[in-house]
Amino acid sequence: MLITDYLFENVKPIWDAYLEHDFIMDMGNGNLCKDKFKDYLIQDYLYLKEYAKVYAMALVKCENIEQMKFCQNSINGILEDESATHIWYLKNFGEKIEELEDYKIKEANENYTSYMKSIALTGDLLDTMVSVLPCAWSYYYIGKKLKETYKENLEDNFYKSWIESYSCEGYEQVARTSIEFVNTLSENIDENKKEKLNDIFIKASIHEMKFWDMAYEEVK
Repeated sequence: MLITDYLFENVKPIWDAYLEHDFIMDMGNGNLCKDKFKDYLIQDYLYLKEYAKVYAMALVKCENIEQMKFCQNSINGILEDESATHIWYLKNFGEKIEELEDYKIKEANENYTSYMKSIALTGDLLDTMVSVLPCAWSYYYIGKKLKETYKENLEDNFYKSWIESYSCEGYEQVARTSIEFVNTLSENIDENKKEKLNDIFIKASIHEMKFWDMAYEEVK
């Protein structure tokens, strides 16, 4: 069994709970409060900045050029491609992009990014890649499910662009490339390493849930 199949098998109940989260369901049916969405986008924009740093930390641990290229391409994708949807929505909300970094990062957001950075500091390249994998992979998992569930009613949905950005073929390739990279790094690992990776993956997935919980807090 591939390591990612093993990780997914153990984390699937958590990921399926994402799909039943009020924030996700309200986004799918178009009923999510726009102020809540704006608050989420700001926090996710701040998250992506720290997320990219984890890949920069991972780059130092790379053993060859191909691994370095993967990390470099991931950083570029996060800062350019993935941030584009956030920026589009936030500009429509009247936010000044150059001022977004002035917002305070919330506790759940900081806890999540700090967790990934701690793994990058203390672990090896594989540990680090497993800590960041739930983000890219679960967003595709969510985006795909939302597209399948609400595809007949997306045309007038304010959140159509978000759903399509995380369910499109391009983002699917991002997720699959990350999955394949982890599988390649995981060849010949022993049971102790396997269980360590499982623990990292589950903890990161729980942080993902807390991020959704944070996003659905009342905007103050």
